[in-house]
Amino acid sequence: MLEAPTAALAATEARATSPAVSVVIPARNAAAYIGETIDSALAQNGVSEIIVVDDGSSDDTVAIVHAIHDPRLRLMINDAGGVSTARNFGARSARGDWLIFLDADDRLRPGAVTTLLTAAKAAPCAALVYGDYNTIDSAGRPIGRRDLLKGRRKPSGDVLERLARGNFIVNGGIMLVRADAFRAAGGFDVSLKYCEDWHCWCRLAAIGEFAFVPELLLDYRLHTANTMNAAVRTPQDFFPAVARVFSDPLILAKLPADTVLRLRKAAEIHLVTYSATQAVRFGRYRDALAYLGMVGRRSLKAMPRSAIKIALAYFGI
Repeated sequence: MLEAPTAALAATEARATSPAVSVVIPARNAAAYIGETIDSALAQNGVSEIIVVDDGSSDDTVAIVHAIHDPRLRLMINDAGGVSTARNFGARSARGDWLIFLDADDRLRPGAVTTLLTAAKAAPCAALVYGDYNTIDSAGRPIGRRDLLKGRRKPSGDVLERLARGNFIVNGGIMLVRADAFRAAGGFDVSLKYCEDWHCWCRLAAIGEFAFVPELLLDYRLHTANTMNAAVRTPQDFFPAVARVFSDPLILAKLPADTVLRLRKAAEIHLVTYSATQAVRFGRYRDALAYLGMVGRRSLKAMPRSAIKIALAYFGI
């Protein structure tokens, strides 16, 4: 009579039959946070590999990665090709069934991958499974008032029309993407400087369903480097992505023709409102008022909603 498998053997078999998850981390001068980011990924059940793609760092990022000894961790070098090129580079070499695109200054919350894999099992047709995030400061302390948004739900199923109106996903670290779906969608468009993730998610939504799990899965870090970048963005920075989304044949083929102009206007309003809220957060009140005027020229009906969002930004919500 055969002996029952040991607990260790059972665990090994379970890992062998479970979907494998590859975490792709693009990194450039991320020495301050990269160790913590990698540790948060190594602590996750279900993660089979972590691919750090260094994008031309001049600090100690590479040395810190080399100092972490774990067989799941790989370092690849991308010669300052940009974040989209780095993500695509890492994804091409990934061996997992699912991908997570984790920024080098963020951290996965405990149990995040298990939560996403459970949701993926319940939605076997989903090309992308996603959750929500919390915001933290440079020291890792929670900031903002996202506690006021507890219980909010985002869409599941066919989300393309909703997503074309504006990026409600925000951060690639809150999702699992099927590796084969990501490759079929063509990855990130390296010609876009901003909102390249939104364009990629729209292409994914054109070829498959999404599933939402209402859990906080990521600590999204706001610190000097990324806030300085956000502080100077204007609506004009984002409009090339709008043009790209609404000229993409894959996306347009799945959108009803009579909705395209309306959705494009909604996307423009969404990004102008986002620019205005960022301007308020960084004290650029004159710019915020100018952007609100841009909303009004596109839709007087949308102007009150945009004004409310801008006011909430003033109070840090």
